[in-house]
Amino acid sequence: MDFLFNFNVLFYIVAYLAGSIPFGLILAKVFAGVNIKESGSKSIGATNVLRVVKETNPSLAKKLGIATVILDALKGTIVILIAMSMGASEATLWAIGVLAVLGHCYSIFLGLEGGKGVATGLGAFIVLIPIPTIIGAVVWVFCGKVLKISSLSSLLGLTAVVISAILFNNGLNVGSNAPMYIIAFIIYYKHIPNIIRLVKGQEGKVI
Repeated sequence: MDFLFNFNVLFYIVAYLAGSIPFGLILAKVFAGVNIKESGSKSIGATNVLRVVKETNPSLAKKLGIATVILDALKGTIVILIAMSMGASEATLWAIGVLAVLGHCYSIFLGLEGGKGVATGLGAFIVLIPIPTIIGAVVWVFCGKVLKISSLSSLLGLTAVVISAILFNNGLNVGSNAPMYIIAFIIYYKHIPNIIRLVKGQEGKVI
């Protein structure tokens, strides 16, 4: 059982468990009295919080949506920062980021269901590859304002992060872009239903 007390393993476990906390679900239940797992897209992310709560309380919906984005992003940030302060290697930090996103998308508290991973991925990226992440965030916000489609804006923002990282941080200081590709793949994969609706012209405008 000594491996459970290994520095890296403990951080990996904490990262996954922290990522698994369904903040959107909790906030919507506590402050709006709704179960977002039973409404809208049934996702636990900010977009579904906004969509579902907006039906009864538009002003509260915006506040809860913003709070969900921030808290979900922090799931990808805090454990990395703590590990970084304790001298964890770059590879360990990336593994923590991957596990935080996995936790959000496949939460142990929700029967391995969860959200799309965008905010949590952004939270990890902003620490590990800040410049590409800022570029991606600008693209995300700009596309959101222009297109008014949350999923498309998120995917375009993520794509901008990946391309920018390849241009400015190729290798991610670990000799490979694999950790970033894994996070991006998880997020793209969770968006497959959205992508199908986008292709069919059926994706609703939310933001």
